[in-house]
Amino acid sequence: MRKKLILIFIFGVLIFFSSSFLKNKNNDSFLKYNLNGKTYKLLIAKNPSQWQKGLMFYKSKKELKGAEGMIFIFPDKDIRSFWNKNTFLDLDVYWLDDDRIVGKDFLPSINKSQSIIIVTSPNKVNKAIEIVVN
Repeated sequence: MRKKLILIFIFGVLIFFSSSFLKNKNNDSFLKYNLNGKTYKLLIAKNPSQWQKGLMFYKSKKELKGAEGMIFIFPDKDIRSFWNKNTFLDLDVYWLDDDRIVGKDFLPSINKSQSIIIVTSPNKVNKAIEIVVN
């Protein structure tokens, strides 16, 4: 009987900690960021796989689960380029050197442009933000 109680207790503790971990993991995927006086809820792209995919394949704002765009956080400052291949949302792209905006581009959806368009940062940047344009 005592062993069963101990096992039940351990099982309960494991469930509690695993659900807390998953909850924190999901919350870490969003960032609130102030840009030009407005606060946006952004998905976070912080590794090469996420940088490459970005907002590709999203077809509506509903799929973003409340996010208004995505922030790309790079480990270094470099000239960056984004394209609209497989991108079905119109995007405003802000180029940032740390937290200072150094440029802004419009990247139309592939459906609107009917061809691939590439936008490039005007300077070396370590962050970029894509905001979905309604």
